[in-house]
Amino acid sequence: MSRTQRSLQGRLLTLVLGTVVIVWLVTALLTWRDVRHELDELLDGHLAQAAAVLVVQQAQDLDEDDDASGLDAPSLHNYAPKVAFQVFHEGRLMMRSANSPAEPLSEPGVNFKSGFANVQIAGTQWRVFATYGAENDVQVYVGEEIASRTSILSAVLRGTLYPMAVALPLLALVLWWAVRRSLHPLHQLGNTLSQRRPDALQVLALEGVPSEMTPMVQALNGLFERIGVLLESERRFTADASHELRTPIAAIRAQAQVALGEADDAPRRTALRNTLLGCDRAIHLVEQLLTLSRLDASAAPAMTRLDLAALARQVVADAAAPAITKGQVLEFDGPAACAILGNEALLSILIRNLVDNAVRYSPSGANIQVSVQEAQGQVMLAVQDSGPGMSDVDLARLGERFFRVTGNAEPGSGLGWSIVQRIAAVHRLALQVQRSSALGGLSVSVKTLLIK
Repeated sequence: MSRTQRSLQGRLLTLVLGTVVIVWLVTALLTWRDVRHELDELLDGHLAQAAAVLVVQQAQDLDEDDDASGLDAPSLHNYAPKVAFQVFHEGRLMMRSANSPAEPLSEPGVNFKSGFANVQIAGTQWRVFATYGAENDVQVYVGEEIASRTSILSAVLRGTLYPMAVALPLLALVLWWAVRRSLHPLHQLGNTLSQRRPDALQVLALEGVPSEMTPMVQALNGLFERIGVLLESERRFTADASHELRTPIAAIRAQAQVALGEADDAPRRTALRNTLLGCDRAIHLVEQLLTLSRLDASAAPAMTRLDLAALARQVVADAAAPAITKGQVLEFDGPAACAILGNEALLSILIRNLVDNAVRYSPSGANIQVSVQEAQGQVMLAVQDSGPGMSDVDLARLGERFFRVTGNAEPGSGLGWSIVQRIAAVHRLALQVQRSSALGGLSVSVKTLLIK
């Protein structure tokens, strides 16, 4: 079972919102760390400053005979209960705040030590700054409940991060709207394609299409064009087949009726031979139609390294028997090997059509020359004959489907030249048809690049 694919809109929203949430969390963590550090620095500075004030005050006001044990300072601020101070002289508590404990704000059993420390007294965590007074027998402690610092930090973070947390749902809604609106052209394209008729191959308009979608729309238009070419090729093949097969099939049927109606053995055998010839012509026509159809459907056949001289030599050898039957002289001239890049099957069909046309449409006793020549990095295949040639008007129409020169009794469909032109086109071969200067008949040449 295939897994349901998530929509592009859903993936974009998940990615963007996930990124925003991660960035928000990282920002909150960094903000918490920085605020906590700065707050600790600020409040520690206040503790040190308060201790300095107490040291100065103790040096001015406290004398050895004064007994200030148990003296409590008044609370003048609602935050004052969170802060405590103590002044000890020779181990005796001389001054303290109302909320400070009687024992020193230091770890039990630990000798006095100047500086900052976190201590726990009666279940309460304190941040304490301890220092000596004007003399070393005076110790000053200034402490603050750590819980109060946490409360201040929480209040600062609430004021900073709470609006951002509240804005996240609004941001998600705005992002959803923005992504949906940005993807509207894509949805519109999908709706347009779903509503098109199966035979509608018109190109899509590029006006108003976002630049990110332009390559996709251009690819779709290219696909529509290729589909149109294939459909036209299929329609043309169907029309060609129905048009051309009608005549040989009718001839086969007529010969079969003659054979069926003849009582004499000789006429019946003649009719049956004509029936076989008609079948051969129909088979040849079907092969030509199928070859042309394949060429129309495939614009880029597979190319490999091949020996054009050996290929032409083999085709000439295969065509020798029909040429000898008509008393013709069929010659081949070419190098031992000639490497080019092409499709061997298609080039074999091209050469066979050229040689077959020369043999079929040249009279008895004609000369036919097939040559392969190398010159200036190019290879030229030429087929020329000493036949009657073609007029300029017929040369201009050469290659049209089913066009045949009038006055020629040789059977044919007129598709051979169409196939030759199509094969030459897919191989990017230069095809030239003219009167042969050497033999006086028709000369056909194709040129391609030589591979060393």
